[in-house]
Amino acid sequence: MEIGGDGTYVVPKREVFTLQDMPKWEKSEAFAEYMGFVVMVNETVKSKKMTSPYPVSQLTQNIVRLLDRLEVFVDETPPIDQPQRFGNKAFRTWFDRTKENAENLLVEALPERFRDAVVELRVYLIDSFGNYTRIDYGTGHEMAFAMFLCCLFKIGAFVEEDVLAVALRIFNRYLELVRKLQLTYRMEPAGSHGAWSLDDFQFLPFVWGSSQLTDHPRLFPKSFPDEDIAATYSKDYMFLACIHFIHKVKTGPFAEHSNQLWNISGVPFWSKVNSGLLKMYKVEVLSKFPVIQHTLFGSLLPIKPASNPVTSDPVVSF
Repeated sequence: MEIGGDGTYVVPKREVFTLQDMPKWEKSEAFAEYMGFVVMVNETVKSKKMTSPYPVSQLTQNIVRLLDRLEVFVDETPPIDQPQRFGNKAFRTWFDRTKENAENLLVEALPERFRDAVVELRVYLIDSFGNYTRIDYGTGHEMAFAMFLCCLFKIGAFVEEDVLAVALRIFNRYLELVRKLQLTYRMEPAGSHGAWSLDDFQFLPFVWGSSQLTDHPRLFPKSFPDEDIAATYSKDYMFLACIHFIHKVKTGPFAEHSNQLWNISGVPFWSKVNSGLLKMYKVEVLSKFPVIQHTLFGSLLPIKPASNPVTSDPVVSF
């Protein structure tokens, strides 16, 4: 991965304004780089538990500390009393504080030689936690955080041996934080009631989490809707942590409140679940204009055409 353009960093901005702009995104260097990152993580976490041994760099520890700091901001910004049940306006106070502190937090976290990139990294980080105006959260915000991590690889701050720690420690810590935001501020699912996610809010942890479970000797897809199984293994597997969270926030039969996931539990093997979810992510998230219209492009993830564009997948089937 190399820095795009002439090596100078720019403030990322929107480039996809209409449906007619979508092919520009799908053929872009940003799309190819981002999909490459998602697939790299997917391959690296295969059959790995959260508790598997992996090297933890100083930067990994620093980014986790940054997320810890943002969680302290949540604790210091309790929800306010308001007539509306959803979208607590205290989220905007938290968001403003995060935006004000993002640059300094990143400068503290990064080695000095990478600090020029903060102008780009900051924008992806701020965009990772939800929409200020609508007080909602969805897969576009999750994607912004994955792009933030992808950019850290592109500038060379993270290297190949960091992939497991980035997925199993940093991304998992991010999920814990956004779940806390979703619950504390009663955030709405972005899109049409979570149409572009699997559990109202997330998608990537199901992709990477199903890869973790590949070839598991005892856990099969049919068992994951079980509340006790999800609770027992939630600390070991990202996918089951997601299911455990669903059981905590939703009531009633699993097949009714999480129908898409219920259908996936009928697939016999995790490898087939994983390949199906990866294709589904491209179709249901990365090919949807309502998600991509908010995506930001800079020198690290540029909108310019890729030399090797990603080919489109056939219709998703499990």
